This record gives sequence, C-alpha cells and structure tokens, in this order.
Amino acid sequence: MTSTTSSPSRRTVLGAGSLLGVGLVAACGSPGGSKDDSGSGGDAGATATLTLGLNRSLVSLDNKLNQFDAAVTVQRAVRQALTAIGKDLKPVPVLAESFEQTTDNEWTVKLRDGIVYSDGSAVTVEDVAKAIELYQQVEGSFVAQQFPEWPTVTKIDETSFTLTTQTPVVVLDSLMSNILITPAAANKAEELQDGVGTGPYVVSKSESGTGSYTLEINDNYWGDDKPTIPTVEVRFMPEESSRVVALRSGDVDVIDSVTADSVAQLKSVKDVEIDEVDGTRYNQLFYNFRKPAGHPLANPEVRRALGYAVDHDSIVTGIMGDSVTSATGVVPGTLEGAVEVGEFTYDPEKCKSELARLGVTNLALTIIWENGEFAGDASTMEALVEMFKAVGVTATLKQFEPGGDIGTWRRGEAGDWDILGNGYGNQTGLALTTIQGMYGGTPEKEATRDSYHGFVFPEIAAKISQASATSDEQARNGLLADVQQEVWDTWPLLWAFVPKALLARRSRVSGIDLKPINSYDITSVKLG
Repeated sequence: MTSTTSSPSRRTVLGAGSLLGVGLVAACGSPGGSKDDSGSGGDAGATATLTLGLNRSLVSLDNKLNQFDAAVTVQRAVRQALTAIGKDLKPVPVLAESFEQTTDNEWTVKLRDGIVYSDGSAVTVEDVAKAIELYQQVEGSFVAQQFPEWPTVTKIDETSFTLTTQTPVVVLDSLMSNILITPAAANKAEELQDGVGTGPYVVSKSESGTGSYTLEINDNYWGDDKPTIPTVEVRFMPEESSRVVALRSGDVDVIDSVTADSVAQLKSVKDVEIDEVDGTRYNQLFYNFRKPAGHPLANPEVRRALGYAVDHDSIVTGIMGDSVTSATGVVPGTLEGAVEVGEFTYDPEKCKSELARLGVTNLALTIIWENGEFAGDASTMEALVEMFKAVGVTATLKQFEPGGDIGTWRRGEAGDWDILGNGYGNQTGLALTTIQGMYGGTPEKEATRDSYHGFVFPEIAAKISQASATSDEQARNGLLADVQQEVWDTWPLLWAFVPKALLARRSRVSGIDLKPINSYDITSVKLG
C-alpha cells in the first residue's frame, strides 16, 4: 500500500499488497502472565482476552460526535473508512482501492473488490453516500467542523463513484479517513452503540451507560492481516489511580492518559512498558467567544492580560512532569503546515497592571471541563484558581462527569461560562484540519451552535477556505501561516499545550506501533 502525489494539483492514494494501516484501534493488552513481587502479573489462564482501561467513557462505536483519541481507535476496530492515516501521517487506502483527485473539484474512488461487513453483506456506494449525509445531520459534530464543504457522491458503477465539491478540497483523501462506513439501512444521524462494520472485530456486548464493550473477532473480516487476539474488553476507568492499580495487578493490559508521576511509578514495575511519541492533540484553555459586547472577555486585550497570570512552566513541570510542552502556536507543531506564531508569558504583575489599565476590576470567571479531558486536569484547574487569586481574579470551577451534559454547555445552550478546558484531537496529521475545526467558524455555523465555542471571524474563515482550495502545497502553507498568526492575535486561548501520545502496557503485549494520532493496527498486536 502506498500513498503518492502525482502532481501539485492532483493527489492519488493507491492500494497494493498487504493492508498496512488497516484496522486502527485502541491500545489493548491482555490479562495474564505470572505474579511478581512488584505487583504486576495476573491470571495466566486469561491469555485470550485483551483489556483496555479508558479514562473517558466510550459512548458510541462511531465517531459522529465523539472523537477523543482512544475512542476513535476502538471504534475503528469495528468500523472503517475509505482511507486511514499511516505512521507518516499520510493517507493510505482502506475500503478504497484507489482515491484519486481527477479534477480540481472531483475525486474518483474505487472500492476494493470483496469487502464485506461482519454479516457478510457487501459494502456499497450507497453506504458511503448515506454516511456522508448523516455526519452532516448530527448537532455538535466534531468531524463535521473539519470539512470546509461536504462532497456529493455520484455513482459510476457498483464499486466506483466520484466525490464532487463546489470549490476544491485538496485534502479530501485525508478528511475522509474520519467518515466511518456503516450499512445505509442501519445508519442513523446519531451515535451508534452497536451494529455491523467492516473492521477486524464485532461487538458482542455493549453497555454504553458504563462505557463497557466486548469485541470479538469478525469471522468475515475481509483484510489479509487477520487479528490473532480473540476478545477485546473495553472498560471505562475515570480515576487515574484506579487505572494504574489495575495495570499493576494485571486486571487491565493498557491504560491511557496518565500523569508523569504515574509514568515514573510504572517504569519501575516489572512487566510494564511505556510507549510514547510526539502527538497531534491540542489541549487548551479556550475562552468563551459568545460573550456580549462590553463584557471583559469580549476584549482581546483582556484575554491576553489574563494569560499573564498562568504560571504554565510550573504546571508543565510540577503537575505534568514535562510530559507536555507549552504551545507556540494555535495548533500542534507536529502537524503538517503548523508554524510558531507566539508564546505564552508568565508575568502576574503585568497581568494586574494591564487589567487595571483596561478598567477591569472584581472579575469573576467560571472554568468548566469534563473529567478526564487530559491527564492532571483537576490539579491544573485547581492551580489556576490560585494563580488567578494572586492577580485579584476570582475563579470558580465546574467539573462535568463523562457522559454528562457538557456538550450543551459548550454549545452555549445550558449555562454561561468563561474558560473551557478542552482537548482537540487531530486524526489527519494536517494543521489545516485543526485550523478548520477550531477557527473556521462562520455566522451560519454559529446560528446552529456549530462553531468552536463561538469563535467566529469571517475574514479568518474565508482565508481558511482559500487554503483548503489551494492545490499548491507551498502556497497553501503560506496562507495557513498567515491565518495562524491572525488567530493568535485574537487571543482565543488562556493557555495551550501539546501532550505526547502515551500508553502504559504490560510487556507481554507486543506489536504496538503507536502513531502520533494515538492509534495503531490491532492486527499486528501479539500476546507473549
């Protein structure tokens, strides 16, 4: 399988040979092995089962609404897309045999011969068209925000079709890696907890309320590389301490989202390994841009002044143990097209003097976040309260449990807030994707509450659209560089940081090749 670019204005993704990059799923391990004096080990008879402890609840097995990294990788054990993002952050074909840009506004796609769902039914062009239609219809879709324009499907024959847009979308092959395919008759404009897919596993049991799933091998899996692990158990474990204890004891095999203190502890445990790579996720403390004119946070100078209150170096070192880096731009520097446009500065005296100059007194802020948004989130928020107190600002914390109603708060439909602790995963490797999703808000999107927390600057959105339609990579990246500086100058962020993609696993689990997008191919995983 290869990915090539035939010319500056035409992109082609071709498939051949073994299905490398197919079936990206979450980090999974398996209870088993023998006990040792460090606390690792487990039931030696449980070698056929892999158990994954997630820090956030997996509420669905498609990604129309939920796209935190570990969820996406589990979802893709069951459902697949036309393309996937490989180790080098380039698109590779999965359900598509070829995915070629044939004109500026058109891509021609051919489905692989013989691909079937777990029930034995064939994947059809109509399934692709229905998936694209339904991803557009859900409210608050993470994926929908990343598309500058939705393509229209035109069927050529039973296995071929075109994707057409009014203006060029030159990275459509990468964007389509996020559209997971389901039989049209069973698909819905909502999160799917069960149903059939084309992936290497099927759902044999699900309890979306508790975030627990059991996956078993898909006997009709069409790929050349078959999974060797019969059963995957997925558990929701919100408390980091519980995940660490469970990994040490052998109750789970792989855990995610652990702080540096836990990593240091686990490195001393026999039969536990740590995998980490520079990631593509962007964690941020984002301002609420739905404030009325006259509110202090509607003033970019106030937003900038508040940033001086944040001692981010102490958070990075003291809470996160240098497992993250402060951002120097509005997207992670690991992404293609990302540039450095500024830096966060800690200067509490300047914060106080600037707020005084701007006439801001007795400012009270509400900070909201969902538990498990990132490692050390609660400690970070508590530290912010003290940092704000030092500059005369009162901060109140409001924490939401996973599966709660934070989505309606983020959309401005349930209550007011000032700063949101959030994470934005990137599954394409392109700066353009994160820029489009976070900063491409328009008045039309805001009318349906589908902008990113009310960030609406039409002139910025127009330049993002221009970049997405620019075939020449150098010219496109030049436009994106300008946009990133303009976004930074609006001061949308109190602070932002980029974490490493990190997994802790039992050493009997091998074959994990963790990608920057925090996923890997489960079919290559072995148990020792």
